[in-house]
Amino acid sequence: MNPEFRKTLEKQHYRIVGEHSGVKLCHWLKETLIRGRTCYKNTFYGIDSHRCLQMTPTIDQCTQSCLFCWRVQGFTETYLRSVDDPEFILEESIKAQRVLLTGFKGDPRVKREMWEEAQEPKHVAISLTGEPTLYQRLGEFIEAAHKRGMSTFVVTNGTTPKVLENLDPLPTQLYVTVASPNEEIYRKLEVPLVPNGWENIMKTLELLPSLDTRKVIRHTLVKDWNLGWIDDYAKLDNIASPNFIEPKGYVFVGASRERMTLANMPSHDEIREFAAALGQKIGYRILRERRDSRVLVMGHDEKELKLEF
Repeated sequence: MNPEFRKTLEKQHYRIVGEHSGVKLCHWLKETLIRGRTCYKNTFYGIDSHRCLQMTPTIDQCTQSCLFCWRVQGFTETYLRSVDDPEFILEESIKAQRVLLTGFKGDPRVKREMWEEAQEPKHVAISLTGEPTLYQRLGEFIEAAHKRGMSTFVVTNGTTPKVLENLDPLPTQLYVTVASPNEEIYRKLEVPLVPNGWENIMKTLELLPSLDTRKVIRHTLVKDWNLGWIDDYAKLDNIASPNFIEPKGYVFVGASRERMTLANMPSHDEIREFAAALGQKIGYRILRERRDSRVLVMGHDEKELKLEF
């Protein structure tokens, strides 16, 4: 890892784990501890926000350089040169999270019981930054988490269909970000760093119905870039046939401010209008929503949302 990139990450309160992994406290974990405000994953799926480990096994590796990404974009590799042991990554990630939580112990706003629960995370969000499917031992990492009784969410950009096809075990819930309605917008907005990016995303969408796990398509929507094109998104969602769809508005924060403007941030009402129009096309309905996060979840039955693990 580039030393300057590492310094930047550490200044932003990332904890580097091994050669290529990292941990950072989620905003909503802190909000839950201090104010009792949970994240949308709690509202939608029942995840305890204060017991969620937000991490990545690929902190400096990705196959895209999306303009809307709010993470630090120092991506220099589309593959891993060395591969750390999955048990090591998980154990050290939990330890790193505990270090980051230390300062909350004496905060009078934080309940001691909740702080103690946070020391033992029950969920792993493999989505912090980078493309997690580039970690060659991702399946073993997921298995290690499951053996600890932890649920797992993997967020992928869909450019590695062969990895997903052979991933064993699959995560508790698999997210595929579909942030472009067509290849032209994809090339401009998501800036692929590998050849055949769009073609591979199409292969991933075709693969999804055969994968035996909960599947979510996430549409990250940026005003004046990819918000609209209902018919195109409907075609893609019909191919994937996911359990749920999450239309989510871009937020003007982090490093994305170097590439986007405040005008590119859609309102929650605009995201809701998109979701309603898309739902009419594909037979999904809005199940729940979080206005503060500009996100909705669509599906067929609200009873299916609750995660059982």
